[in-house]
Amino acid sequence: MIDFQCLALDRFGVLASDVIVAAANSSEVMVLVLKTIGWILVAFFVTVAIVLFFLFLRYFNLWLRSYVTRAGIGPFSLILMSLRKVNPQTIVEAKIKAVQAGLEHISTQALGAHYLAGGNVAKVVSALVAAHRARIVLDWDTAFAIDLAGRDVLEAVATSVNPRVIDVPDPRRGRGTLDGVAKDGIQLMAKARVTVRTNLSQLIGGATEDTIIARVGEGIVSAIGSCESHKDVLANPTLIAQNVLRKSLDSQTAYEIVSIDIADINVGANVGARLQADQAEADVRVARARAEQRRADAVAQEQEMRALTQENQSKVVLAEAEIPKAMAEAYSRGQLRANPNAKPD
Repeated sequence: MIDFQCLALDRFGVLASDVIVAAANSSEVMVLVLKTIGWILVAFFVTVAIVLFFLFLRYFNLWLRSYVTRAGIGPFSLILMSLRKVNPQTIVEAKIKAVQAGLEHISTQALGAHYLAGGNVAKVVSALVAAHRARIVLDWDTAFAIDLAGRDVLEAVATSVNPRVIDVPDPRRGRGTLDGVAKDGIQLMAKARVTVRTNLSQLIGGATEDTIIARVGEGIVSAIGSCESHKDVLANPTLIAQNVLRKSLDSQTAYEIVSIDIADINVGANVGARLQADQAEADVRVARARAEQRRADAVAQEQEMRALTQENQSKVVLAEAEIPKAMAEAYSRGQLRANPNAKPD
């Protein structure tokens, strides 16, 4: 019994030593694995740090400019812009311009979104700065939409600050004057200059310059036509401008009419006299046609009367031919006797 116990203890010791050795080997493997993972992580973070360091060096000047000018764009924001394929220099310059002009409400995310949408960030910011300095109401959303719609928002703001002049009629269309006729029949040939400024609230979807030219041209012709005499227009050309301005021709357009000035007005042909002469000639032609109709009717009636005369004459001849026949028949019946008082030939 004692020998069996000793043998059992020996066997247990051997197994225990094997387990200890195996545990020691597995611990070494785990340590080796952990060391490998640690070195991999260290290498990864070192690589990332090196990349970030070089990226930081690349955008250090932009970050420094942003920091000095209080634009508030951090280095990581610049790196994320590069990853999103946004030009950091464009965004930083636009943000610096906006902040220095007092437009701190424009966010960096909004600038980046407009850049990714295909808009011109620099032009939009310049337009907002110009509108802010000129005290013109223009928010970021409106400028964003105008630029994406294909309109030049900076030019629109410039036109609002410095109104432009439009020639009516447009000389590029090959027409030199607007021709209207007063009630006395005298033609007047006028040229006008329309001063307009951009209506930013209706720039999207509003009618363009061609509509302004067409409406003003129509209004001028109508105003001339409503005058009793051409002398009234020549004496006071502002009558035309006043009549045109009262019609609100700039409604639903991208422009606001500031003034309409008659640049030149000349007397043309006497359209009334020409129309009267044409009317008289037309009346003569009508009278001639009516006289010709009456003459033709008379000739036809004459021919009808001649035919009727011939018909009546033929009836008389037929009637005369019946007389001898009637007399002979009367003799034969004894209804006709000789006149006893008649003298012989």
